[in-house]
Amino acid sequence: MTTTSTRSAARRSRRRSGTYGDHPATGYLFLSPWILGALLLFLGPMLASLYLSFTDYDLFSTPNWIGLENYERMLTDDPRFGNSVLATVRFVVFGVPIQLAAALGVALLLNRASRMSGVYRSAFYAPSLLGGSVALALVWRSLFTADGPADQLSGLFGMPSRGWVNDPQLALAVLVLLIVWQFGAPMVIFLAGLKQIPQELYDAAAVDGANAWQRFRSITVPMLSPVIFFNLVLNTINAFQVFNAAFVVSGGTGGPSDTTLFYTLYLWRKGFVEFNMGYASAMAWVLLLGIALVTVLIFRSARSWVHYAGEKR
Repeated sequence: MTTTSTRSAARRSRRRSGTYGDHPATGYLFLSPWILGALLLFLGPMLASLYLSFTDYDLFSTPNWIGLENYERMLTDDPRFGNSVLATVRFVVFGVPIQLAAALGVALLLNRASRMSGVYRSAFYAPSLLGGSVALALVWRSLFTADGPADQLSGLFGMPSRGWVNDPQLALAVLVLLIVWQFGAPMVIFLAGLKQIPQELYDAAAVDGANAWQRFRSITVPMLSPVIFFNLVLNTINAFQVFNAAFVVSGGTGGPSDTTLFYTLYLWRKGFVEFNMGYASAMAWVLLLGIALVTVLIFRSARSWVHYAGEKR
């Protein structure tokens, strides 16, 4: 009886306040900025790009429908497309794991520090605030150019002094070091995850005689696996879309010898240097499908190494 009366009173209150669907137009009015933005800035350009990927559009003439020709040429008659895919995959494969390992290592150290931890956390996070900015890439290029600080330091060990950014064997390493240096954002997420692991687990393991490595392997990694999974997905997607660093360090060419010709850089060159917008649109859709495929594979692999509290296997 009491429950029925309470529900009736709540229903009358909603009707009086007008929040029970009496004015749906008001809700749509407040949502209209987001709806317009999604249609004009997201869905519309995506559909236009999908159409242009089947044309020979060059920005100056009417696009002509050519079917799958752009996709066929991309896969069978464009060696630079293969070079861009290889450079991007190598960057992701080497850069993301090293970046996450550095972030986890620093997070473990900060999790143990009691004094000045806030200062250290801010100092390590600061490079991530700059993100993929052009200014940061310019500074990085000056560090690794011919006769730069890195070149002079490597010269002390007998390495040839011609500039890391001009060496086909070292140019990609410069960009990998740049993404690794920006480990602040995943570090903060790792640190938050480490603070959620109960100290009782470590105490019990220590009583059983487990050393530091065994505690890290058997407690920290399994308990932190959802956070590792989150950082892995996020940073992998971001790494596939890196553009500013490759553009500035290579001068927009992707050199030397296409070793820094990232996929997004080659896409930009096709669209805005060679004005082959139809081909660039096709490349954009291939990139989207590639990132989606990699993300799905990571999600499927998560079943074997990501552990959630209370989950039964």
